[in-house]
Amino acid sequence: MPIYTAPTRDTRFVVNELIRLESYGNLPGFESATPDMTDAIIEEAGRFVSEVIAPLNLSGDKEGCTRHPDGSVTTPTGFKDAYRQYVEGGWGTLSAPEAYGGQGLPHVMGFIMEKYLATANQAFAMYPGLANGAISAIIAKGSPEQQAKYLPKMVTGEWLGTMNLTEPHCGTDLGMIRTRAEPQADGSYAITGTKIFISAGDHDLTENIIHLVLAKTPGAPESSKGISLFIVPKFIVNDDGSLGEKNGVSVGSIEEKMGIHGNATCVMNYDGAKGWMVGEENKGLAAMFIMMNAARLGVGMQGLAQAEVAYQNGLAYALDRRQGRALTGPADPQAKADPIIVHPDVRRMLMDAKTFIEGMRALCLWGALQVDLSHKAATAEERQMADDLISLLTPVIKGYGTDMGYKVATDMQQVWGGHGYIAENGMDQFVRDARIAMIYEGTNGVQAMDLVGRKLALNGGRAIQAFFALIDAECAEETSDETVKLVAERLAKANGELKAATMWFMQNAMANPNNLGAGAYAYMTLTGIVSLGLMWLRMAKVAAAAIADGAEDKAFYEAKLTCARHWATRYTTEAGALRRQVEAGGETIMALTPEQLAIA
Repeated sequence: MPIYTAPTRDTRFVVNELIRLESYGNLPGFESATPDMTDAIIEEAGRFVSEVIAPLNLSGDKEGCTRHPDGSVTTPTGFKDAYRQYVEGGWGTLSAPEAYGGQGLPHVMGFIMEKYLATANQAFAMYPGLANGAISAIIAKGSPEQQAKYLPKMVTGEWLGTMNLTEPHCGTDLGMIRTRAEPQADGSYAITGTKIFISAGDHDLTENIIHLVLAKTPGAPESSKGISLFIVPKFIVNDDGSLGEKNGVSVGSIEEKMGIHGNATCVMNYDGAKGWMVGEENKGLAAMFIMMNAARLGVGMQGLAQAEVAYQNGLAYALDRRQGRALTGPADPQAKADPIIVHPDVRRMLMDAKTFIEGMRALCLWGALQVDLSHKAATAEERQMADDLISLLTPVIKGYGTDMGYKVATDMQQVWGGHGYIAENGMDQFVRDARIAMIYEGTNGVQAMDLVGRKLALNGGRAIQAFFALIDAECAEETSDETVKLVAERLAKANGELKAATMWFMQNAMANPNNLGAGAYAYMTLTGIVSLGLMWLRMAKVAAAAIADGAEDKAFYEAKLTCARHWATRYTTEAGALRRQVEAGGETIMALTPEQLAIA
């Protein structure tokens, strides 16, 4: 049976010592985020997911969701009761607005719970996770009447929500959607069409599901400029808040997937279903990106989540499994073999995993803080800076985070050797569940193109220049600690490679756009390495200062410094190679004809 224990100690380190959440106590919503309060939430959230949610992960994967002859869908055994406990505990309300029944805490605290849930059971976590994107869109674009009707019960978790975007023929190119919205005399629209890959499309966890659906009105442009967004509830909500008749929406089938079997990924059929427009006609793209950006940050966190649970199980196995002897001589002479953790190649995989996980946790929570600051920082300049940084790094968190999350999951399966290939041990589930995160909410190639095609040039390159300046300033700070010096030197060099790759794009992408596309993935990966480097430099500074001050938990901080050195000496070595991949351009990538590619 796979294990999972929420990493509460390291989470508290990031919240209290790295991003220092308490220091923002003068901002709205941060007043209650004292160390005592945040520590209590972190510890109790960790206990809840470890005891209630994690035990359902393996069984939920085996059982999956079931579509019944009447079209209804049930979740795996135990999910409904676990969700009831989740709602009763108020876990979904942590960072939701108080006006709709939320607790109004910083986004960071809600993100911690999302991450814990996804690590314990990614399929379960997707039910409330998808609702968060829908809630964000309604808050930003919904009318006061829509907000009053739907948000209170969505925030409390009494109702859940979905995002219905793509269709069988269009994939990521949403301008091609065919779902139609015909205006009705009562101000509603009749929604007709088919949507696919709809996570949490139907289930038995809540009495109602609020679908947000992209569709086109009559005469709308046939491009992305003709997209509108609609609220389409499973059951019509009466003016008094009670539920009325079943709407014209049904589940055509549940997709047969490689992983996340505990989540009902549905084909959704809309047959004249009643819907209400959210925001302006043909302006659904802006609302869609509110949902998508929230989802992309959440998916990046899923990469971290699967890496972490796989690492915990890989480490436990490496400590227990005995095979061979340490290269320097028997570590346990009284036994016939040593635990495999003595072998350098096993340690390589474990150290790569631990360094990524702790760096990515810091990046995700720092990113969540930027979401808060983009709305609540004291000055317009600070709000702009936070918005620029999180907008720039959202595709990096999603793309690099899920690439590495999948790699760590497969590495931990490798630590288990042949036993990692046996389903009852659970390692294959981590690999399968991690794989989807590289695909949905825009494949990682799409994330890379979003980064280089949109984010770099936005506002004259303001965001990337701010990012460079932030890193330069961090690296320039004086220090007497040798590890901090090493990390600063290696980060400065990696940042220099990123600057050079950026300049190469500026000089070569206009003449041949394929140069941009061909180098996008390498650029995204390089940005990911530099982003984690910024986090490791900051963590090294905190750890060195704590040790110098005589911290009681010295071993914890010493481990931080060792991981920082590992990042500096192992991860940064890829930076120069990635820059050279960018500079290779698109010539060979685009040279062969389709016929030549097909030659076997």
